[in-house]
Amino acid sequence: MNISKVDLNLLVYLDTLLRECNVTRAANQLNITQPAMSNGLKRLRNLLNDPILVRTSDGMVPTERAKELQPVIRGVLLTLEETLQPNHDFIPSESKRVFRIMASDYAASTLAPKLLNKLQLHAPDTTLDIVTPSDVTFHDVENGKVDMAINRFENLPQSFHQKRIWKDSFSCLVNANNPVIESFSLDSYLKARHIWVSKTGFGVGVGMDPADVQKLGWVDEALAKFGKQRNIASFTRNYHVAIHLAKEQNLIATLPSKVARIYQNDPDIKILDAPFPIAPFELDMIWSPLLHRDASHIWLRQQISEVAQELQ
Repeated sequence: MNISKVDLNLLVYLDTLLRECNVTRAANQLNITQPAMSNGLKRLRNLLNDPILVRTSDGMVPTERAKELQPVIRGVLLTLEETLQPNHDFIPSESKRVFRIMASDYAASTLAPKLLNKLQLHAPDTTLDIVTPSDVTFHDVENGKVDMAINRFENLPQSFHQKRIWKDSFSCLVNANNPVIESFSLDSYLKARHIWVSKTGFGVGVGMDPADVQKLGWVDEALAKFGKQRNIASFTRNYHVAIHLAKEQNLIATLPSKVARIYQNDPDIKILDAPFPIAPFELDMIWSPLLHRDASHIWLRQQISEVAQELQ
């Protein structure tokens, strides 16, 4: 194949088709008509001598050849877009930029207040837009629609840049008058009732079952190693809700230590060390290669890193 005779727009079509697996959605992504996208798919099939997408009962599915090409084409396009990005100087004090960050409840609670203070001090006309994991997708991050995603990630697209923010341990938060404080041990912990706080991420699912230990996360997995299970009275997806429930009821909230310490000066709350070992977890920030060399983004990453150091 002579690359000089290939319409390079077809690579963009191929990348979008393989991400969307739908001609109409791919056309909408590229702001072209459906017939134009269908014609592009036909040209790709002729060029590669492969169907690219085949119709099944589950919809359009990529062929094996297409699956092999997908990461290669995605990498080529991202590298090209990154290289061609204009390189403007960034002056924080004069900027009116909106920084859009996807952050879990945990990340937003711990990082956002100090980060906003920094932005107001050094870049007072910028705006911080914090969105939740359910608001965006990995594609939004990869395409630069979101500047940063801050969360705990298990599987990431290889194209993303990432940096470790910190490791955090777990603490137990209870009402200051909760009788469990008098003799806090694994035994008294297990006799008490508890609030469970969810992991948050892309596509975490709906609904929880107290018996399904494998889906309950770090705390319950740590207890399972001792052959133990806690009595969960309430499930919540918000750390501050969990804290207020613990404050108003004789319930124990076992949650990341940095979140617990936000309430360390509240006289109605007592923070205790967990009475059994729980493995620490890691918080990371990820971003698109399209933004990696952007001056304003480099500055934002530096501010987040400094805030993380202060909170350590």
